[in-house]
Amino acid sequence: MPSLKDLRNRIASVKATQKITKAMQMVAAAKLRRAQSSAEAARPYAERMGVVLSNLAGSIAPGAGGPGLLTGTGQDSTHLLVVCTAERGLCGGFNTSIVRLAREHAAQLLAQGKKVKIICVGKKGYDQLKRNYESHIIELIELRAVKNLAFSNADPIGRKIVALFHEGEFDVCTLFFSRFKSVIAQIPTALQLIPADVTTGGDKAAGTGHGAAAQVGSVNYDFEPDESEILADLLPRNISVQVFRALLENAASEQGARMSAMDNATRNAGEMIKKQTTKYNRSRQAMITKELIEIISGAEAL
Repeated sequence: MPSLKDLRNRIASVKATQKITKAMQMVAAAKLRRAQSSAEAARPYAERMGVVLSNLAGSIAPGAGGPGLLTGTGQDSTHLLVVCTAERGLCGGFNTSIVRLAREHAAQLLAQGKKVKIICVGKKGYDQLKRNYESHIIELIELRAVKNLAFSNADPIGRKIVALFHEGEFDVCTLFFSRFKSVIAQIPTALQLIPADVTTGGDKAAGTGHGAAAQVGSVNYDFEPDESEILADLLPRNISVQVFRALLENAASEQGARMSAMDNATRNAGEMIKKQTTKYNRSRQAMITKELIEIISGAEAL
């Protein structure tokens, strides 16, 4: 049975931990507001670019060759997995859920005889994936020093992916991140970047070549030069945009998961303090009672 001093030390230690978790919860709540607004602001642009690419891809004449980023290499033998996670822990199962999705995807590809290459964006994902897939990891990109995410942080990653594709290093590229839904719900997501996952929507463009009209939403636009040249410029930009959106979604999801995890930790610490205080009071009362009995027994013996 622990002594009263041990119980006091334990209670003081848990109280100190509770102060830390409470402070981390408040910091995460403050960062969440900004991260959530940035993620929500990036969604319309990324979705609109997807609509533009979809309509442009659908307006290309049948049989006409499209950019490689749109059509792919025609093979499916080598896959590049870009796994975006956090640089720090203490955020519940946020990192684990993304890594689990990427690990399952990699296991399926390897079981089919495919070759898998992995780029880790974030230290925590690298730490988990290197246990089983260290030989497949070709690069680790750390953003620990970045306080406020900007497009300049995502653009080098997008350019790196495009450069590897043009060098023939892979055939299919998939991006893994966590889409922010709410403080208690973050959805692990796998998004195919190459070949571009665009679905043809709306009416096909009337004609091709210079001045061809493609329907974007409910408005008709005339594109110059032709669709292939525009796609050749927009597709690399789209990859950087999707990576930027994934980083912003991850930032919001990380702060939401950390806020929830620290709130649970603070409550658990409070319950532990309550239990240890009750145990301390009972032990102290038992010792006082024992001392009184000894005093009374000694007095009676005299």
